Amino acid sequence: MSEDHVAELVELLGLERLEDNLFRGQSRDIGTRYVFGGQVLGQALSAAQQTVPSDRQAHSLHGYFLRAGDIDAPIVYSVERARDGRSFSSRRVVAIQHGQPILNCAVSFQIEEDGFEHQSSMPEVPAPEDIEPQPHMPDEELAKLPIKLQRWLGHDSPFEFRQVWPRDELNPTKRPPYQHIWLRLRAPVPNSPVLQRALLAYASDFHLIGTITLPHGISYLSQNVQMASLDHAMWFHRPFRIDDWLLYTFDSPTAQGARGLARGTIYSRDGRLVASTAQEGLVRLRDEQGD
Repeated sequence: MSEDHVAELVELLGLERLEDNLFRGQSRDIGTRYVFGGQVLGQALSAAQQTVPSDRQAHSLHGYFLRAGDIDAPIVYSVERARDGRSFSSRRVVAIQHGQPILNCAVSFQIEEDGFEHQSSMPEVPAPEDIEPQPHMPDEELAKLPIKLQRWLGHDSPFEFRQVWPRDELNPTKRPPYQHIWLRLRAPVPNSPVLQRALLAYASDFHLIGTITLPHGISYLSQNVQMASLDHAMWFHRPFRIDDWLLYTFDSPTAQGARGLARGTIYSRDGRLVASTAQEGLVRLRDEQGD
């Protein structure tokens, strides 16, 4: 079954080419109320990659989530070929549904080059094999939640996560705003840098905004809390395999004005820093006013 979900995700990120710079993607209903942000990021990156020379790989993307995506409608990705230089290519991508943009994204690509190297060290944490998988939520607790959340928590994800410091999302306690989570794809996929980056872009949207909630004793399951990703930035540093364990380490340096900032660094098992992320999210009580 895991192989089926992984194959479905790979197909989802492949896209249908309509014109030279126009692509169409479908959505996978994973139980979220709207299209999962990581899906739109991964598809936007895939669309942009298909318009650059094959010797150039994405090294960064910066996207703004403009509107919630409709799970039941296709998404059209329009790519603008902003620049092709000797070493770098730049693309602008607009994701469109029902005639309106839901994501604006800029992606930069570079040829492979040698250069200076340094990196921060991977945190010392237990290996993923030493962490017990989180148990499924008891049926009686799951039944108390809205149907969409039941599907979100009950669906079989193509990714496996193991939290170094798990918490009870139904009864969250206050704790410092940082966390470490091991992740991997549940089945092997081809070692294509293009596919690996698109899959990591998809997975990078998990748990980022949740880090903002940690000091406040709330979670995405809290009935009086509204949460939404506002933007997403990502940088690819070194090669990796998404079907081997990666350590995703998060921190949230600030929250204010119903917004919070979360940052992430992603390491391979052998300690190489392979990617970095940042995201600002909306986190507000539902009885507060605003857009």
